[in-house]
Amino acid sequence: MIIPIIMAGGSGTRLWPLSRSLYPKQFLSLINENSLLQETLKRLDGLNCLPPVIVSNNEHRFIVAEQLRQFGVDDFQIILEPVGRNTAPAVALAALKSLELHGDHHMLVLAADHAIQDIEAFHAAVLAAEQESVDNKLVTFGIVPTKPETGYGYIKKGEQVKNSVFKVNSFVEKPDLETAKNYLEQKCYLWNSGMFMFKASVYLDELKKISP
Repeated sequence: MIIPIIMAGGSGTRLWPLSRSLYPKQFLSLINENSLLQETLKRLDGLNCLPPVIVSNNEHRFIVAEQLRQFGVDDFQIILEPVGRNTAPAVALAALKSLELHGDHHMLVLAADHAIQDIEAFHAAVLAAEQESVDNKLVTFGIVPTKPETGYGYIKKGEQVKNSVFKVNSFVEKPDLETAKNYLEQKCYLWNSGMFMFKASVYLDELKKISP
């Protein structure tokens, strides 16, 4: 079973003034009548998922709950970050909560503000990631770049494992334009989507190795 972990605590300031710190872009309807958060939930239809865990903050907790209920989702958990410390500790909180609620299932970590059009490809990638995380691997999702983008981090592909699954050679921070053009030409770099899958226990064990 998959436990969706939806990261909904961002401030969305890059889309200012439409997106503001008290009502950031994940709560806005930018594609259709649904907010980006609601579209993220809709994207999970057809996958074998347990109730979602939403990681947010004190300022947004009522907006999150309202939007989930508006969308017909009544079974969910909201985890509030006392202080924003970026992704790793937020996912750690979610991993601990997931173990408490459901045991050691596969966590699918998603951003609440993504726009993904090809749902079939998304589902295929999630199912492939689930197969890999069975073997206690940490899986990240890369996107084939379509242009030299300086606003994203990149993943350099390593050895092919099977089909569309590769080992990670390295993670690269947001490059300058010339470097991004070079990445595009090399065809071995992917945009870092910020989506992940792993078992809760595996993630926590890896954190202990890095920060005991």
